[in-house]
Amino acid sequence: MLINTLYQTLTITSFVFVMMLIIEYINIQTQGLWRKSIIESRWKQYIIGALLGISPGCLGAFTAVALFSHGILSFGAVVAAMIATSGDEAFVMFAMIPDKALLLTGIIFIVGIIAGYLTDKFFKFKGGEKKLELHGRDVCNCFPKGQIIDQLKQMTLQRAVLILMIVVFIFELMSGGFGMQIWNWKKITFVIINLISLFIVMTVPEHFLEEHLWKHIVKKHVPQIFFWTYGALLIMNLLTRYFDFTGWISSNQFIILIIAALIGLIPESGPHLVFVTLFANGIISFPVLLASSIVQDGHGMLPMLAESRKHFIYIKLINLAAGLIVGFSGLLILKII
Repeated sequence: MLINTLYQTLTITSFVFVMMLIIEYINIQTQGLWRKSIIESRWKQYIIGALLGISPGCLGAFTAVALFSHGILSFGAVVAAMIATSGDEAFVMFAMIPDKALLLTGIIFIVGIIAGYLTDKFFKFKGGEKKLELHGRDVCNCFPKGQIIDQLKQMTLQRAVLILMIVVFIFELMSGGFGMQIWNWKKITFVIINLISLFIVMTVPEHFLEEHLWKHIVKKHVPQIFFWTYGALLIMNLLTRYFDFTGWISSNQFIILIIAALIGLIPESGPHLVFVTLFANGIISFPVLLASSIVQDGHGMLPMLAESRKHFIYIKLINLAAGLIVGFSGLLILKII
């Protein structure tokens, strides 16, 4: 059981790693456009907030808080972003349950926009008035044509380790060691994603590789994703092997939904993985996972906690209310059907 759990964890963590790498690359390349965008209407703000939210990882949510603190996004737009975000867990959901993850992302995107509008209708909080500037360190020339060959000839240890990790994962994926045993659209997609990530690691400049890929993803996020995933899978395997609790959970979905929503209040990536695992194993229903995803926001709210504890509490309570309403509505619909 331990070996099988470790195998599952390595597969999921590997996919999460390459997805985070690609998202980080895209985010840094387009961050200047987000900052320079002139928000002309509240509805545009809600849509932009929700779009920032559904981008996997924490940078989109961090950007929404930064734009709010600079008076560019409204309070409701930040609510939209936090409802729409699932933090690092989004990567895991797309690795474990890609079809349902896509459906869930679409739902929380719409719920976020609606909740953002209603929030601004009843609350009149304003963001800061700081001047927003684009610093040179935020911009990356991520394909320096004249330096790529020299970078590879004088390869740093970090670049060599990242290339080796991705090459091993591609080999294991294609040989059937990791992931699906048969070739289908999911396996083809995973291979393409890994080839893109390999291209990124081989071509980006040293600063981007060290600061964003190595320090931010490899050293900070990957260990956390690995241990939380391993812990969640191991607990689930132990519980399902030695305790007959699946029947109780199946017949007490409303209680589990409340527990999932309350755990979602924790501003941390990881606890939500328990409910992702429960859903992937068919133990909880989709509305429970949906409620958990609406309430939790990974690390996204930590900058808001530093910015304003009052705003932090209000957003968390609004997210909790939205998660409970949508989750209970979903369970009632399933019960009627």
